[in-house]
Amino acid sequence: MPRSSGSFKLEELLEEWEEEDRELRELRKRRVDREYVASLPSRLREAVELYVEQGDLRLAHELSGLPLDEFVEVLRRAGVWAG
Repeated sequence: MPRSSGSFKLEELLEEWEEEDRELRELRKRRVDREYVASLPSRLREAVELYVEQGDLRLAHELSGLPLDEFVEVLRRAGVWAG
């Protein structure tokens, strides 16, 4: 059964987003200050690592237990916040 043009465009868009996610993840991995992250308490370190791997600010922030502005500052110090 042939695909509709709408279905093809959707698949193309999803592939494009997946590629962007991969590129952003690689950028975060290259920029992260691993020594700084290693020095953090375990819960916060895990939150930063989750952000680096998945880019999910909401989930990583929740895991950190910090107010959002403080967590963003930790991400800045870790070298992975570009916002």
